[in-house]
Amino acid sequence: MTTLVVGASGATGRLLVEQLLERGKHVKVIVRSKESLLGALTNHDHLSIIQASVLDLSNDEMIRCVSRCDAIASCLGHNLSFKGMFWPPRRLVTDATRRLCNAVKMNEPVAPVKFLLMNTTGNRNRDLDEEVSTGEKFVTGLLRLLLPAHADNEDAAEYLRTEIGQTDGSIEWTVVRPDSLIDEAETTDFSVHSSPIRSAIFDAGKTSRINVGCFMADLIGDETVWKQWIGKMPVIYNR
Repeated sequence: MTTLVVGASGATGRLLVEQLLERGKHVKVIVRSKESLLGALTNHDHLSIIQASVLDLSNDEMIRCVSRCDAIASCLGHNLSFKGMFWPPRRLVTDATRRLCNAVKMNEPVAPVKFLLMNTTGNRNRDLDEEVSTGEKFVTGLLRLLLPAHADNEDAAEYLRTEIGQTDGSIEWTVVRPDSLIDEAETTDFSVHSSPIRSAIFDAGKTSRINVGCFMADLIGDETVWKQWIGKMPVIYNR
């Protein structure tokens, strides 16, 4: 099994790559520079590095990148700086998701390719009747209007939910929704739920990045876990 990871140089993406390599998986990453990965990773026998910006790849290059990949994991996100939040590319996550999925379809895979999108509990799953308070709806609406990054995360998930859907022959997907991300050195116990069990705005929980990487690696490598969450938007919290 080969997994393509985009956003592999980010704080969570690196941990996912580490988890996959520790489990003996073959990993392909697209990064702007090799130096952005941890030094020990760059020489791993099971790691292939494509040095590029994902949105700068041509359609033919993108098709080659996803070729022979059984899974694709997107840990892309916007830097938490003024430039990262408001300057182009404002639709980084959505455009990358769409182009990667289109490339998968062009390859006409024999079996569906897994697509994992890291997202946020601030984005609700519209396939479910998730309870959201009036205050939370108001704040989320403001975030949608004022922060392009939040709208980008919502649109990327909506693309998978509505345009890929539940019956696509080439792609199966899941959207992983961690709560407030924190750094921890080791994996700890975590719980996974179909919907948030607390308010993402007014009572946010904590989710360590390494636990997100662990759960995403479980989804990629464990068919039982994957079948439980196909076409869903699981929410993950530290216990």
